[in-house]
Amino acid sequence: MKLILLGAPGAGKGTVAKLLTKLDGSVQISTGDILRGAVAAGTDLGKKAQDFMNAGDLVPDDLIMDIMKARLQEDDCKSGYLLDGFPRTIPQAEQLKTLLADIGDELDCTVNIEVPRDVILDRLTTRRTCTGCGEIYNTKSNPPKTEGKCDKCGGDVVQRDDETEAAISNRLDVYTEKTAPLVGFYEGEGNLLTVDATSSDAVINAIKGKLGI
Repeated sequence: MKLILLGAPGAGKGTVAKLLTKLDGSVQISTGDILRGAVAAGTDLGKKAQDFMNAGDLVPDDLIMDIMKARLQEDDCKSGYLLDGFPRTIPQAEQLKTLLADIGDELDCTVNIEVPRDVILDRLTTRRTCTGCGEIYNTKSNPPKTEGKCDKCGGDVVQRDDETEAAISNRLDVYTEKTAPLVGFYEGEGNLLTVDATSSDAVINAIKGKLGI
């Protein structure tokens, strides 16, 4: 399958993507993943991106699209891909449409995962992350066995700076302003599936129903 996953921070895009990869071998791709991959591989595009990142600047859309084009033509994408949190803006969506046409590819669907704001705030403000291995916990639904310590590696389990209530509210506001208009864009493209659900399983079932799998 070839999908775009839209949704606010905390809507569960990453969780849904991981579950979908198990269905047919599709690979999960995010902007951060491809940038880090290109930089680590030392490609010419990666070196250009590194220059911007080292200077504390945003990587320009044109460069991101060049890196995305290279990524989508790698062998593992032949089984399908899930674009997690990309594109983020209308200009990126328009450039992605052109890119896919250039490489002779086509999306199956754009999935918009809608979760109430209060649910997202509760999810993210109660989320904790291991500073050692990155394992994710939740103080309500999945706390570590020993408070403040990771079950897997024994590292410190902390609340990230960007997951305080104030920080999350700001991230949601930015999403609403810049990324939410993508829903209208893909609705106009005629391939939007909106799923109003807080359960990852419900989202998966809706996607399977849409694609007939």
